[in-house]
Amino acid sequence: MFKGVIVPMITPFKHDFSIDFEGLRWLTTFLVKNGVHGLFPYSTTGEFVHLKPDEGIKIVETVMDAANGKVKIIPGISSNSTLECIELGKKMEDLGVDGVITTPPFFFKLNDKQMFEHFSLIAQKLSIPIIVYNIPSLTGNPIPVKTYEKLAKEYDSIAGAKVTYDSATYLHDLILTMKTIRKDFSVLTGLDNMFLYTLIMGGDGGIMACANFAPQIHVELYESFNKGDYGKAFQLHKKLAKLVKVYSYASSFPSAIKTVHKIIGSPIKPVSRPPITTEPLEVEDNIRSLLKELELI
Repeated sequence: MFKGVIVPMITPFKHDFSIDFEGLRWLTTFLVKNGVHGLFPYSTTGEFVHLKPDEGIKIVETVMDAANGKVKIIPGISSNSTLECIELGKKMEDLGVDGVITTPPFFFKLNDKQMFEHFSLIAQKLSIPIIVYNIPSLTGNPIPVKTYEKLAKEYDSIAGAKVTYDSATYLHDLILTMKTIRKDFSVLTGLDNMFLYTLIMGGDGGIMACANFAPQIHVELYESFNKGDYGKAFQLHKKLAKLVKVYSYASSFPSAIKTVHKIIGSPIKPVSRPPITTEPLEVEDNIRSLLKELELI
């Protein structure tokens, strides 16, 4: 089972838009030292759509080497092509990763049958655990609870769900349904401000972007909840609920997080690959004010 705090890692770039592997090693070490339970390289937040698959492999190799077996490594294998997902998944499998994460395709609209067949083909070809990632705001293809149910009943390797969808009702239905049929099925939120709700409803944790720069908050919330210190967990939840304002200030998830890293003085440069651009100074000022309010700087 996948649980706890898993980080959808940003991909650091140099000013010439090449991958900053030194920055990637620093980020991996920083996250592991702060007690996260897993890393998700080649992720949505990591701008996988602006990377070549071979670059994704090198990113995962670097993260695995820097993490040195201390946390689970669960890279992305998403693509508009089912066959490309499988090809990339096999390469990740050969690297020795702990599992993979995949979204639905994100160009053509899929019906329920096509959605099921997409994930079925991947499950049939890979032998490692698969987390199926529902992020309808970006894919345009929402995954019904019944599709998760059918997949989990048919394939043991369908090991969990990541849900980046702002609906407590959907999350509750998914947790209740999946925990009824498979206790080992992991349900993980992709939204920082839904982390505590997910745990309360019986979910297992989260794969949350703000953990790229404030993993200590997420880890402490998770540990407080598990110890029964619900008052502390709620206080940390309120902090996360404010922290997600960084997304509304910026033009994208990656640029928001990289702007934070610039402000806190980390080696990560505020560079993304086009068409994502570096945030202007007024955005940086807004984010700096928020971080000061939350006593993060």
